[in-house]
Amino acid sequence: MNTIFTEDTKTGDIIIKFPAASKLFKEYKIDFCCGGNRPIGEVIKSLQLEEKDLIKVLNIMYEQMQATEEVDWMNIPLTDLVNHIISHYHAQTRDLLEELSAFVSKVYRVHGERDTHLKEVYTQFFLLKDELEQHLLGEEQRIFPKIMEYDLNKSLDILEEARAEISILEEEHEGAGDILKKIRQATEDYSIPVNACNTYRLTYLKLEELESLTFDHIHLENNVLFRRL
Repeated sequence: MNTIFTEDTKTGDIIIKFPAASKLFKEYKIDFCCGGNRPIGEVIKSLQLEEKDLIKVLNIMYEQMQATEEVDWMNIPLTDLVNHIISHYHAQTRDLLEELSAFVSKVYRVHGERDTHLKEVYTQFFLLKDELEQHLLGEEQRIFPKIMEYDLNKSLDILEEARAEISILEEEHEGAGDILKKIRQATEDYSIPVNACNTYRLTYLKLEELESLTFDHIHLENNVLFRRL
């Protein structure tokens, strides 16, 4: 077995080279988006996981998946990358937020008196919804047009204008990640109550889907798109 990943490999770099590892990282609550610049060994130790075993599993999984063709996000045209982010992540995020608005509101209204944690879920979700909607719009109106213009004409002035927005967007990513952590904490890692109705169950499943989508989205921007700029 070839050792591709070591304890010094950063989590974000692992996902860039091996996107399928995101599922394993989510299972172990390893942050590869906002915390993508931390070495995997450091993260494993902080979470009190078995370092050698997990790194070995990553290398075995990568070796098994090498035959599968993956998109080379670090080298495709920037315009193609931006269009993928908009058509995939932005579109799905907006759809999920709209769908969850009704679900979260209904579950809180019907079950909130009994399950008092739902107030926190309701509050944090609508805070997240507002932040994400503004964030997506800001990306589409402010930075993405600059990136595509730079991709077309290689203007250094345009590149500097795009770079000036990155720190703002990364701070917004951190904020969204913090809210998602609060929702996960309030729901006890999306543990569905035994007597939960179908809407209750679906709400938790959709919230976890939103978390996963958002983390993948943040990773692709922080560790690929922004790094390339």
